Amino acid sequence: MTTELRRLRNYIGGEFKDAADGRTTEVVNPATGEVYATAPLSGQADVDAAMAAAAAAFPGWRDTTPAERQKALLKIADAFEARADELVAAESENTGKPLGLTASEELPPMVDQIRFFAGAARLLEGRSAGEYMDGMTSIVRREPVGVCAQVAPWNYPMMMAVWKFAPAIAAGNTVVLKPSDTTPASTVLMAEIIDSVLPKGVFNVICGDRETGRAMVEHSTPAMASITGSVRAGMQVAESASKDVKRVHLELGGKAPVVVFEDADVPKAVEDIAVAGYFNAGQDCTAATRVLVHESIHDEFVAALAKAAADTKTGAPDDEDVLYGPLNNPNQLGQVAGFIERLPAHAKVEAGGHRVGDKGYFYAPTVVSGLKQDDEIIQNEVFGPVITVQSFTDESQALEYANGVEFALASSVWTKDHGRAMRMSKNLDFGCVWINTHIPLVAEMPHGGFKKSGYGKDLSAYGFEDYTRIKHVMTSLGG
Repeated sequence: MTTELRRLRNYIGGEFKDAADGRTTEVVNPATGEVYATAPLSGQADVDAAMAAAAAAFPGWRDTTPAERQKALLKIADAFEARADELVAAESENTGKPLGLTASEELPPMVDQIRFFAGAARLLEGRSAGEYMDGMTSIVRREPVGVCAQVAPWNYPMMMAVWKFAPAIAAGNTVVLKPSDTTPASTVLMAEIIDSVLPKGVFNVICGDRETGRAMVEHSTPAMASITGSVRAGMQVAESASKDVKRVHLELGGKAPVVVFEDADVPKAVEDIAVAGYFNAGQDCTAATRVLVHESIHDEFVAALAKAAADTKTGAPDDEDVLYGPLNNPNQLGQVAGFIERLPAHAKVEAGGHRVGDKGYFYAPTVVSGLKQDDEIIQNEVFGPVITVQSFTDESQALEYANGVEFALASSVWTKDHGRAMRMSKNLDFGCVWINTHIPLVAEMPHGGFKKSGYGKDLSAYGFEDYTRIKHVMTSLGG
């Protein structure tokens, strides 16, 4: 007896549709390694249709009042909350994430973020009108940019979809959103929920692979392309968008330094860093996976972190004792394993370093010590449950090591010395610096990096403003 696969469909112009040419891809549950659904493999015709629907809906949505857009987003937030169990189940099947943690750690922030942008819709501010030339009054208008092509990643499919569509729609734009080809289920469910709230064409979802994403970015209709993904993908998007000077919003990779000074509370630091490093199997651009420890407490810290890793559990989504589930796909499992297999002779695996089980894509919580600044595993993003530890001698060397990578998204400092914390926060070249904590996010504060971590901000009023354009209007007082 064979189980019938779930059939996911695109959502274009208020209708659920298969790909125009009928092509599909298989969707795999990473906790089992088994196919559970098919999704459209959208081509140029599907991209054309979605862009046409978004373009047709834009004038009407642009001209709605902020209060109307706020009301719609609040309805979406309420609907997501009412159907939380369905969203969590879809996301867990998408990703293999623990059901309990997805329900407690992802769904509530998502709903809160939608409600934040609902409020932000009514708080667009500009300069006061004034006379900067005799006989002339100037005003500044903030307007939506137009149709937005958005590509979300597979590590947080639901939450990253919210980070994309909520500010764009709040500002009066229309959206064509593509989830990752490995995790489309929860985004398609979102479209089903949103269908009863937004006018047709304001929000569109097309499934597909990187060629689908490329077709979206290269399409002549969107005024803006937004992607959360790898540095390579971001560079390709920026290059493609440059051909017709589209605006680009990039949130790319990370390699967060976690700088632990000798006066830090070691037990608390170890506990918090282990959670921040292993949560979501380390598949987080801000994960606490590159730890720099003062030489005087290095051995103590490594021993405690190795024990914390040994005490951390990975497993099936319905196991309430697990901190994280599987890696997203076999390629990612191979990438993480490859970093460990290629470790230099001077490195030491203190804990983990191996696959867990033979079903699904699980990898053990891992700690690696004895590393040097130019080692591959220090310089490149692993994106797995692997925490590296380096030793430093003083504040100057800590900064040199921390800033000595091509990524610049997030970082943290662990010390009781307020002055040192302030100096480090000033000199760390990262878009976020946490002090004596790592990974909390709030809707009111911006998230985004520098260097190869990309540009533009998610969340906050800054993220909202990224989806607007500024127009100067000058009028003669002479009539």
